[in-house]
Amino acid sequence: MKGNTRILVEGALAASLALALSYVKLFRMPQGGSITLENVPLLIFALRYGIKAGFGAGAVAGLLQLILGGYVAHPIQALLDYPIAFGALALAGATPRRHWIGITAGTLARLACHVASGVVFFASYAPEGQNPLLYSLVYNGSYMVPNLLISILLIEALWKRLSTPVGR
Repeated sequence: MKGNTRILVEGALAASLALALSYVKLFRMPQGGSITLENVPLLIFALRYGIKAGFGAGAVAGLLQLILGGYVAHPIQALLDYPIAFGALALAGATPRRHWIGITAGTLARLACHVASGVVFFASYAPEGQNPLLYSLVYNGSYMVPNLLISILLIEALWKRLSTPVGR
């Protein structure tokens, strides 16, 4: 397979695998968000092919999730919580040699998208008197931090095998 075709096919596979894994929830939050393995294929793809390709695959995965049952309070919120948030995982591609740093950067970028969406569009869920930024950070962090830890452990465990050429 030529280089661009291979990247396109692997990106489509990463997006579709992320979508499939989003339905296997290890824990679900009451107002959205869950602990899943959905980040793993997108982070691996970004580590392998960089930020540009990683953003494309992540945005496609986010759009698919949005189309197949995403919650929309406002069009900007939909963009922030789905294609932009999942595209942000591509920051993992900025440090392909130090996986855990890239995985952390990408996951924190996704978290930032969800926190911004929470502050602007879901501040009414914060308990009375609580700062909406703090509420959104704690709420979204409660599932994104476990997702980060699971992603680091799983990708580090799989990386050597994934880096081995097919047929060996």
